[in-house]
Amino acid sequence: MNHQFLQTPSGNIALLTGTAMIAFAANSVLCRLSLGTDLIDAASFTSVRLMSGTVCLLAIVSLRGKNWRPTRPNWPSVLALYAYMICFSFAYRSLSTGTGALLLFGFVQLTMIGNAIYKGERLKTLGWSGLLIAAAGLVYLVSPGVEAPDIGYSVLMAIAGLAWGVYSLLGIRGDDPTSSTTNNFLYATPLALLVSTLDSINLHITWQGCLLGIASGAIASGLGYAIWYTALKHIRATTAAIVQLSVPALATLGGVILLGESLTLRIVFATMLTLGGIAIFLTRPIGSN
Repeated sequence: MNHQFLQTPSGNIALLTGTAMIAFAANSVLCRLSLGTDLIDAASFTSVRLMSGTVCLLAIVSLRGKNWRPTRPNWPSVLALYAYMICFSFAYRSLSTGTGALLLFGFVQLTMIGNAIYKGERLKTLGWSGLLIAAAGLVYLVSPGVEAPDIGYSVLMAIAGLAWGVYSLLGIRGDDPTSSTTNNFLYATPLALLVSTLDSINLHITWQGCLLGIASGAIASGLGYAIWYTALKHIRATTAAIVQLSVPALATLGGVILLGESLTLRIVFATMLTLGGIAIFLTRPIGSN
């Protein structure tokens, strides 16, 4: 692998960005494929994902020519990363690929929007309208009905989204997000192994499940995050937020094509409401109605 690709891209930022979005969506597909077909238990999937992600990220920082050494753990970031990882895995024992991705992404965005409001950003009519539309989409997604997802697993994915939103906000402060992520993956791994030990009664690992976990950790997470951080240096924050609207749609498409999941009217309508509302919020004129 050419380390310059991950350090100073030669021009096609769209390719980097698109690749990162596919990687993020692939995490949902790989996790659901592993757990939905009982190829591995949720705790073990998380452990394999974190271990393989750590190895990949260590290789990336090494290829970048950095003399990287572990630093003291930033426990808020480590715990937020692990909370996202473990809740994500356990939620996908039941949720479909698209439902899980939409809940995850929706709560990530709502967390970051909530933080902006908490820090004093004043919303006008268009901003509040977009926020309420997005929230309505998520409420509709989990509202009672024949096609409604299990509420317990939905709450787990909502927590995963909240945790990833917090992790993203904490990561904004860092100067070298790839190195920080490597450090966080390294310290989160023992937590995953501890939970796997405590949950050993449910231990179930096949070689197929292990390979899918490695693909999720090393490729979709480790390499995917490194590519995304590279792209972020060259695009505006609003553009970065808007382009992530593609992730739930890509994950849903992957679930339909690769896993044979049904594309229900509930998920289609909820996706349109949630992503449309977030798009309205992100493209609103700042400081005006």
